[in-house]
Amino acid sequence: MNFLITGAAGFLGSALANQLAREGHQVRALDDLSTGDPQALSPDVHFTRGDVNDRPKLWTLLQEVDCVYHMAARVSVQESILYPREYNAANVGGTVSLMEAMRDVGVHRVVLASSGAIYGDQPTQPLTENTQPAPHSPYAVSKLAAEYYIRTIGGLWGIETTSLRIFNAYGPGQHIPASHPPIVAHALRQALRGGTLVVHSDGQQTRDYIYVDDVTSAMVAAATAPNINGLVINVGSGTETSVRSLINLVLSASGSRANVIYNPKIAGGVSRMCADLTLAAQKLNYKPSISLEEGLRLTLKRDPRLQAA
Repeated sequence: MNFLITGAAGFLGSALANQLAREGHQVRALDDLSTGDPQALSPDVHFTRGDVNDRPKLWTLLQEVDCVYHMAARVSVQESILYPREYNAANVGGTVSLMEAMRDVGVHRVVLASSGAIYGDQPTQPLTENTQPAPHSPYAVSKLAAEYYIRTIGGLWGIETTSLRIFNAYGPGQHIPASHPPIVAHALRQALRGGTLVVHSDGQQTRDYIYVDDVTSAMVAAATAPNINGLVINVGSGTETSVRSLINLVLSASGSRANVIYNPKIAGGVSRMCADLTLAAQKLNYKPSISLEEGLRLTLKRDPRLQAA
């Protein structure tokens, strides 16, 4: 098959692109390199630098493409609170631009990388796809809007659409920005450096941590799975883990004795989050295979930045 992946030089995008290339598919990659790294892509992936709002470039890249993975997005919750207009332009405007270009060229299938963040705080767990969204940030709002746009436009224009709500993905190669880095990558790096781990709130808040290879397996399946048009599907581990437990696992996996400080004065985000995977199992034959303990060990083994820490 022929694929186009937007945001392909990012953490999840590069993992997906490389996996599809290994399977023998033709993969075109588009990324503006605002955070992505083209060196993460296999030589077998055809990379183009550009913006997802560049319609003429999209027209060229979409020729003879069977399925598009739309992963281009700005992804920092905290940054989105400061710059909601920019997040709307990239995450919502970019989605609409892509759908228009797909209509123009005649591409009939798209898989959107959405986020479990759209659920926000909920009274019950695990979270099913029928749970009423309660987004807590402009980032989450932008992802929910993108879901509605691709499903609505897809229905009007005859494009098959699926949104995968990905929970807290982690693994080797994850971008670690200076401000508000993802917790798993940051905790591993700090532990290896013997630095102090500062945890917001009391660490009892829970998340659903999912290893990158499991995310990739769900995304690959979504390209060809039947009867998923218009659906949103959770992609997670199905296991609820407190941040406090995560930190203990990080210290164990890294052999570190780093200090851990809990700061109850800073909010730790939503209180609980865990994905119900019933629909993913039914529609994508999805079953996560890598535990958090094993995923942390694999991340330490496979990420050269952490080995050098």
